[in-house]
Amino acid sequence: MARTVSERADILPLLGEVFREHGFEGASLAHITARTGLGKGSLYHFFPGGKEEMAAAVLAEIDLWFETNVFAPLRTGEDGAAAIRDMLARTDAYFRSGRRVCLVGVFALGEVRDRFSEAVLGYFARWREALAGALMRIGHPAAVAGEEAEDAVLAIQGALVLARALDDAAVFTRALARLERRLLHRDLGGTRNQN
Repeated sequence: MARTVSERADILPLLGEVFREHGFEGASLAHITARTGLGKGSLYHFFPGGKEEMAAAVLAEIDLWFETNVFAPLRTGEDGAAAIRDMLARTDAYFRSGRRVCLVGVFALGEVRDRFSEAVLGYFARWREALAGALMRIGHPAAVAGEEAEDAVLAIQGALVLARALDDAAVFTRALARLERRLLHRDLGGTRNQN
């Protein structure tokens, strides 16, 4: 049964799930039409560039969500600790507590990495930079804030993989809780950061 789709944006979440499940190469037109309920003609009406345009649009949508909900608040929030807690909560919700893989990570690891390198690199680099800024605002030395931010992004991505591999979403939730403790309650010159 065909769906009524009035906007290209209505299709993007459905396409995102196809790419999460099958990767770029494995996302066949049959998978895409089955998930979206749209025929080939309708898909090419919305995405004349085919599957590559679909993937680019999905990555752009993810990027916009993270820029709006995670990166910008980390960069601009006066209360760095609150911004970090919010990042963790939003990340948990976005990845549905570890039940959903990171599509940008899927593309980073796949054969299409070079094809979408700008989107992949930008996503991870901006996350690391924005988090490092928030860490510096709560007193982490500039010399180590970048490393701590990088470790945090690594922990999030690794926890997603492990949660999926073990089929245990609680792994992700526990990892985020440990990450919050490490980032916000670090000993800074003999005092505990309680922001």
